[in-house]
Amino acid sequence: MAAAKLPAGAVGLAALLATSAANHFARPAFYYPVVPAAITTASGPLTRDGWVQISGALEFAAAAGLLLPQTRRAAGICTAVMFAGFTAGHLSALKRAFGTEGTKQARIIHSLRLPLQVPLVVWAWRTRQA
Repeated sequence: MAAAKLPAGAVGLAALLATSAANHFARPAFYYPVVPAAITTASGPLTRDGWVQISGALEFAAAAGLLLPQTRRAAGICTAVMFAGFTAGHLSALKRAFGTEGTKQARIIHSLRLPLQVPLVVWAWRTRQA
């Protein structure tokens, strides 16, 4: 029996998510600016590091879910919701980048990262039908 061919869109998004998830654990400081201070605690699992690890784990789970036909629809929906939720962090980072302590580099990075959420949400939403 031949193996079912995986949809390219699901495979591509899964690869992007897995790469990003691995980066969450290899370079967590890269993601710190996207974690709003309002949701962090000084200690415990909800520190800035904790949120980065949680989001990395969610991205690994989403990647795996997109690769399995039985879970692809749910994973596509959940991934779209996850990306939409990340928008709050990107807005917070953009606000800080344009604040008094923001840098030119931070303004450029966060000005580019925020609009990327739109095609990511659309891509994830479309994978639910693959």
